[in-house]
Amino acid sequence: MAGHAVEHDYHLIPPSPWPFLSGVACLVWGLGMVTFFAGLVDRTGEAPMMEWFFGNGLDTLKSSIVGDGSVSGGWFFLLIGSLFAAYVMYGWWKDVAAESEAGDHTPVVDIGLRYGMIMFIMQEAMFFVGWFWMFFELGLFHKVRATWNPDILENASEYATSMAPGVTSVDAWHLPLMNTLILLLSGTTITWAHHALMHGDRKGAKWGLFLTIALGILFTFVQMYEYAELYHYSAEGGHPWIGADAYGSAFFMATGFHGLHVLIGTIFLVVCYARLLRGGFRPEKHFGFEAAAWYWHFVDVVWLFLFAFVYVVFALNGGGAH
Repeated sequence: MAGHAVEHDYHLIPPSPWPFLSGVACLVWGLGMVTFFAGLVDRTGEAPMMEWFFGNGLDTLKSSIVGDGSVSGGWFFLLIGSLFAAYVMYGWWKDVAAESEAGDHTPVVDIGLRYGMIMFIMQEAMFFVGWFWMFFELGLFHKVRATWNPDILENASEYATSMAPGVTSVDAWHLPLMNTLILLLSGTTITWAHHALMHGDRKGAKWGLFLTIALGILFTFVQMYEYAELYHYSAEGGHPWIGADAYGSAFFMATGFHGLHVLIGTIFLVVCYARLLRGGFRPEKHFGFEAAAWYWHFVDVVWLFLFAFVYVVFALNGGGAH
């Protein structure tokens, strides 16, 4: 009833625009991803405006490398969607942090937040389980797929060599090994930061979190460098698995989405670092920080599986390496 004091442990939030705006941001961002990587219209010159906005955005990147003067605005919606999503994240996280500081996150609410984060990490894990299922199925049964009716599976015969010897993979003991060491080290620094915060050592927490963020950025830079090397390797006449084989699709699907998770985790840690600098988080109440640490450890574990199977085991079973 109106005017009565709250007599329960639940936090009933006022109407919020963020769920709706986050859906709109995801729609624009998803449209931008499709436009950037695939394009929605062919570039024929008949509709310059439509072709500029909805043409393949990778054309701009390729033209900057080749220097043929071809440009496209296919990146426009991706940029707008990314900025929109960043704004929603900032506003929503700011409101949640304010609710916590106001005491609205009671023990019951805190348990709900923990369950929510656990379920979120579980669904993220199932995404990668689905990918690993596909990778092992292709690796073990690609020759069986090659015998399928081509009316059911397009270019079925090509599966015979799509995951077989002769597909040159990435050498696991150079850049991938470097990134593995970077992520393992970042796992120790985030644990240091978490334990320092639990014991009231805010200086140690700040240093540990800062180093974790720096290592996350370094990981992303090394992966971008690896992708650039693969592009030049293919362009200079190397094995065209990057765009033609099932292994290439699996490789970029797995490492690319993992890289996206590293980027998301880095943003998560940056937000926690900003809150820590502002005096936020206490030894007895810091679930936002703890959730970021859970997510970062999840990213670490996924990478260990990717490194072991996509890089090392594939090469040992005849995939080779360059």
